[in-house]
Amino acid sequence: MIVLGLTGSIAMGKSTTAAMFAEAGVPVWDADAAVHRAYGHGGAAVEPVGALVPDARGPGGLDREALRRAIAGDADLLTRIERIVHPIVGADRKAFLEAARAAGAPVAVLDIPLLFETGADAHVDRTVVVTCDPDEQRRRALAREGMTPARFDAILARQTPDAEKRARADHIIETDHGLDAARAQVTAILEDMR
Repeated sequence: MIVLGLTGSIAMGKSTTAAMFAEAGVPVWDADAAVHRAYGHGGAAVEPVGALVPDARGPGGLDREALRRAIAGDADLLTRIERIVHPIVGADRKAFLEAARAAGAPVAVLDIPLLFETGADAHVDRTVVVTCDPDEQRRRALAREGMTPARFDAILARQTPDAEKRARADHIIETDHGLDAARAQVTAILEDMR
């Protein structure tokens, strides 16, 4: 089984592209969804992260906005949370890959926003970077509910620059030209896998 690592900076179209792989019959694992499961009611991260940030605990699990506020006020907190969450997410990813192999999938996609930043690219066979024009990226990001220019810039600062991601990619999907063009690029990558 070929494991593709799918990544792209905020508002580049990565989630839409991941859905295109899924529509093509490829099993897709979503790192963000795994974090949501870990933070949700009964999730594996609720107790240990809740011990670090008691105000973030709630009936539905951990409140991500409360976590963001706490992280903004404590430079070391994010690192401590990541030490808890990364192994939980890693176990979720491992279980997904085992299930995909057992099902005989020829290709599986790992949708990981911070693929290069976390070193997860070392655990995939090929990397796919989703990209678009920076002005389009900013327009898309700022159209999201709750997004501010300052928050967008802070997120970008934590991500590997797009140019570096593209330079490290085995495949690039450009999302500037509409859904059909992006879907055609997904199809071409899957044909290349065969």
